[in-house]
Amino acid sequence: MSTVALMWEARAADGRGNELLEWARAQILAREPVRREVLRAPQDRILVITWWEAPEGVSAELPELPEPAADLITRAVHRWRFASVEVTGG
Repeated sequence: MSTVALMWEARAADGRGNELLEWARAQILAREPVRREVLRAPQDRILVITWWEAPEGVSAELPELPEPAADLITRAVHRWRFASVEVTGG
């Protein structure tokens, strides 16, 4: 079994950072991940990381957040998949 992290990042249209944040927080996935974290960065960028247990690793079929409405973002959503190789600390 492998731990896979899916990262979803979008930049809000001018003045719409709070709206994009609330949109991302309200998204319901087809199933619950092991963990989900929502982060905010300068320039109204929103990052959502979900962690999954997946025997197939990064090639596993996993639910992902969709694209928000085009007028809510300044560019296409960026997505990355990572497989855990080491965990340290608490």
